[in-house]
Amino acid sequence: MESTLPLPFLVSIAVPPGLNGLKEGLTREEVSCLGCVFFELTPPIVDKILRFLGRHNVEFEPYFDVTRLTSKDDIVSLLDAGARKVFVRPEQLPEFSEFADRVAPYVSGSSSSQLDLANVNGLLISDFDLTTCEVAEFVEQSKAKKISPLFIKPVAGTDLERFVEFTAQCNALPILPSTGLATSKDQAGKLLVSKVLATSWRSDRQDGLIPTVVCDENGAALGLVYSSEESVSEALRTQTGVYQSRKRGLWYKGASSGDTQELVRISLDCDFDALKFVVQQKGRFCHLEQSGCFGELKGIPKLEQTLLSRKKSAPVGSYTARLFSDEKLLRAKIMEEAEELCTATTPQEVAFEAADLIYFALTRVVAAGVTLADVEKSLDAKSWKVKRRTGDAKGIWAEKEGITTASNGTAPVVAPAPAPTPAFVPAPVLAEKEASKDKITMKRFDMTNVTAAELEAALKRPSQKSPEIIMNIIKPIIDDVRQNGDKAVLSYTHKVHDAVVPETIAAIDTSFENIRKFHAAQKEDKPLQVETMPGVVCSRFSRPIEAVGLYVPGGTAVLPSTALMLGVPAMVAGCKKIVLASPPRADGSITPEIVYVAHKVGAESIVLAGGAQAVAAMAYGTESITKVDKILGPGNQFVTAAKMYVSNDTNACVGIDMPAGPSEVLVVADKDANPAFVASDLLSQAEHGVDSQVILIAVDLNEAQLAAIEDELHRQAMALPRVDIVRGAIAHSITVMVKTIDQAMEISNQYAPEHLILQVAEAEKLVDQVMNAGSVFVGEWTPESVGDYSAGVNHSLPTYGFAKQYSGVNLASFVKHITSANLTAQGLRNVGSAVMQLAKVEELEAHRRAVSIRLDHMNM
Repeated sequence: MESTLPLPFLVSIAVPPGLNGLKEGLTREEVSCLGCVFFELTPPIVDKILRFLGRHNVEFEPYFDVTRLTSKDDIVSLLDAGARKVFVRPEQLPEFSEFADRVAPYVSGSSSSQLDLANVNGLLISDFDLTTCEVAEFVEQSKAKKISPLFIKPVAGTDLERFVEFTAQCNALPILPSTGLATSKDQAGKLLVSKVLATSWRSDRQDGLIPTVVCDENGAALGLVYSSEESVSEALRTQTGVYQSRKRGLWYKGASSGDTQELVRISLDCDFDALKFVVQQKGRFCHLEQSGCFGELKGIPKLEQTLLSRKKSAPVGSYTARLFSDEKLLRAKIMEEAEELCTATTPQEVAFEAADLIYFALTRVVAAGVTLADVEKSLDAKSWKVKRRTGDAKGIWAEKEGITTASNGTAPVVAPAPAPTPAFVPAPVLAEKEASKDKITMKRFDMTNVTAAELEAALKRPSQKSPEIIMNIIKPIIDDVRQNGDKAVLSYTHKVHDAVVPETIAAIDTSFENIRKFHAAQKEDKPLQVETMPGVVCSRFSRPIEAVGLYVPGGTAVLPSTALMLGVPAMVAGCKKIVLASPPRADGSITPEIVYVAHKVGAESIVLAGGAQAVAAMAYGTESITKVDKILGPGNQFVTAAKMYVSNDTNACVGIDMPAGPSEVLVVADKDANPAFVASDLLSQAEHGVDSQVILIAVDLNEAQLAAIEDELHRQAMALPRVDIVRGAIAHSITVMVKTIDQAMEISNQYAPEHLILQVAEAEKLVDQVMNAGSVFVGEWTPESVGDYSAGVNHSLPTYGFAKQYSGVNLASFVKHITSANLTAQGLRNVGSAVMQLAKVEELEAHRRAVSIRLDHMNM
């Protein structure tokens, strides 16, 4: 059978609630990877479906049973919005003859007589019952009629595996209910999608593997690999690129290199002897220094990659940087190049001017955060339209070209525009009402069937930009601040200009006191003093760092709590000068809660700026911003890179606390854990930002217990105002299923989380096994939130695995230790010979003589 679809079957989904309300069977993401969907429409939901198609008609290739619709206009609107094919009652066919093969007849029943409705545009037979059909006769008749395409939809309760075998004999395309399909073997009683595919494809290899062409979203071939039924199942389950190595078994692309793939679409070629994987490739596909195994990108895809690179790291003052920052200049260039293209005459001129126009147009696209794939999807969506527009030019452009006006000579004749179709929304932008209903869940990894390497890959933090790219962005900013001071940074001398509500003042005061008590208890009572040998006394004493800069993030959330966590220990330590830096609000002011905290801790000033410029201002000082000796506080990857940059610059002579990046939490939960508590702890960190990561280590939980946590996670997440951010964080968060507490702690110590929450029986005893963590929260009554705000422990903690080397912020972060040695004459006699001998070995004669002169003096 030759394929008329990218896959040998359609996935049937009930509407309403549609894709976003899937409760069983395939997930929305899995359906998206398969693409071809089938809906049965009723009049009340037509508008909803049209809105859905406005966003997703390329992602989900829709087929519709429209026999319940009475309005021809509604059916035409569905075709115009991207319906691949609609099925109507046979008597309606003449009404839609102009739409050719996009309209086909619908019949219901299980008799071979239904095949008499053979139509060149196909046929849908619905409610097909294998138990009442004369199967042999039907198969014979279907082959004789040669209907293409022939779609058959079974009655509820049909054995789907047997049904797929039957439709294959008929050269028909089965319509399979999503609720009866699965991608994982642990979903008993359901038909594996990978099995349907493997049954359909044709391999001429003894091992049954099928060649698989891997492409990016622009259609550029990245390489040729092989797939098996198992690898396809795993690819759909994980939504990543998973293939079958002919030597090493399952191959999780990027597990070792980090060049991972997000699966976009799976399809078969026309005669079912090759698979195609469309992926979002991170990094390069090829093991050589090139993007794909067939060489580097060319043409427009190459231009897109160049522009993306320039947007991130174009040198200050470069022309491309100007285009990205000067909207009016870019607009003018687009119109200029369009004009020049229109006036070009020779083929060479047309090609040259078209290239220029494409360059500036694509710069506009990249500047807006849109991808070339998004543009191509929009083009594809337009290709399905059936309603024809007049195509008249708009007034000013028509007049400029002298286009004929209306008979009264007043204005060009312009036909009224049809009702606008909802604009295509790029795939990453899914915070719409439809998308908001998708279940928010973490991917599972069962330690009984994954390797250590697979788990390590799954536990990787969300990818950050390469150090080179970040440095190219922050270095010009830092240099600008060094050279231009206040001209490059808006400073702000603290002044309370907004009232803080009494309840917030009370909360800040409570937190302030608890944090003060805990950090005051860390003070050293007296200097350390040791007599290492008679007459030789060594001591160590602490002194506060005189000037400290405290960075308080303010990107996706206002964080006065961070001002407390940094300001209070600085005050307790006795730092003479405390400078706070925090990004301004939209109106240019700073949050009053941070101002209140600054007053309580005795801050000298507040720098009303964020990012690399704030770090540079505190590191080097400006006309009005005090240079500090140490910078502390969390921030995004650019803030972290800026802190590390200035700490390595001897001209700055400034220290930092630690590399602190996106928030993360790891929760260890056993069967005694409350699902609602577990979910709330995971979400408390997921809402920080889309680059946050949360990990659940589930200790010997059964399916029901895991499902209870997952259901709670989704339910609570949907009630959050920052649900879109949560979705982004959960997308790279996982659940790891283990059998024992020891396994859980081994994984936790290897991951080294910023926050570790122990929701297990006898949690206090488990603390002894914690080797790497920023801060630990013990037992079911200790949510991570208390550490973030009011318990007293500090919430400025090492992330990204740095808990293996760094401590969180504490009182010691704001002091330095000075050692001293105090020797008597006898003490120098006792230790002098050892000192002189080692100085002699190292050939440092002045060192030796500094001792010998004193010893000689004693003997005079």
